[in-house]
Amino acid sequence: MKKFIATCLLIFSSAITSLNSHATEVMAIGGSFKPGENGLPPALDKPLYVSVCLFDILGKNGDVYSRAKDLTLLARRWNVFVDIKVFTDERITAENFKAGQCEAAGISTLRARQFNQFIGSVDSVGGVPSYKHMRTLLHTLLDPKMIPLSITEPYQIVGVLPIGALYVMVRDKQINSIEKAAGKRIAVLDWDKSQAKMVEKLGAQPVASDITNFAGKFNNGQVDIIAAPAIAFRALELYRGLDAEGGAIYRFPLAQITGSLVINRERLRVKLPDLDQKIMSLREVGVRFLDTFLDQMFAFIDKAEADIPSKYWLTLPPEDEKRYLMMMREARIMMTKDGFYDPRMMRLLKKIRCKHEPSAAECALTDE
Repeated sequence: MKKFIATCLLIFSSAITSLNSHATEVMAIGGSFKPGENGLPPALDKPLYVSVCLFDILGKNGDVYSRAKDLTLLARRWNVFVDIKVFTDERITAENFKAGQCEAAGISTLRARQFNQFIGSVDSVGGVPSYKHMRTLLHTLLDPKMIPLSITEPYQIVGVLPIGALYVMVRDKQINSIEKAAGKRIAVLDWDKSQAKMVEKLGAQPVASDITNFAGKFNNGQVDIIAAPAIAFRALELYRGLDAEGGAIYRFPLAQITGSLVINRERLRVKLPDLDQKIMSLREVGVRFLDTFLDQMFAFIDKAEADIPSKYWLTLPPEDEKRYLMMMREARIMMTKDGFYDPRMMRLLKKIRCKHEPSAAECALTDE
């Protein structure tokens, strides 16, 4: 089960991260913001022009792009003018960013791991068990002590956005263990060859896929297993695949999926020599308004999960949940040793988990 869980996480955490399909709330939160008032930083003396490569599967018709456009309107109040270059392919988004076509990029945290492994390990299997843990983590990441860890020159991850818990979805509800996954077809992202190897180790069949076709493959029976957050259920019509053979969604979060904002520090410092000071000011703003933003985000995520008909949800027996939590812990240790996860982030996530549940068995262990 542990490799099954780890594989599902790697397969789809990147693909689904940017599929946020709710109406933007940016203006509702920041509509009254004004430079230099209520502790907010003053506007820049000179105009700052910034280009951002943004992944939205729906392009300019998507809600991720819509929210980003609202942010650009707010940024103008601070004399910052943002040019958004939206892409429907996340690979191309990242490649354009690396090629210097943009100073920043909005992509999944799994994809962002290539730019900074510390923040890129947030989406680790079982690392953040619930939304209360995620809230604690996001507050912790705003601590100035975290800044050096978010930098891998010339890149820095300056923001993380929660998307929702990742759930295993199967076309046949009898597929409920690693043993029963043997011989089944599991979609893998074609840009990460390690995923195919991991699926093969399960005795399952890897099926090369990407963000544009994995849902279709699930719905028409080309793959038997996927993993996705609740927001993908209606947006990608995953009920079609679930209905075909009596499928199910297991109410057992494998991970908390997030998106990241990555910047190229070298390119931005040319335009903004005091970049680090400005980032610190933005973090101070983030501390003040993070809970308001998260309240809205988690309310949306809760609604997306509640909107999935109850017939699809299956709850694991408590004894199985306990066993799978230990398996996910073993998977994190394994994947950290294999270089997938940053050990510093793993220690931070464990500290957060033990803060919320100090009596958990893992809190007495020292190997993570």
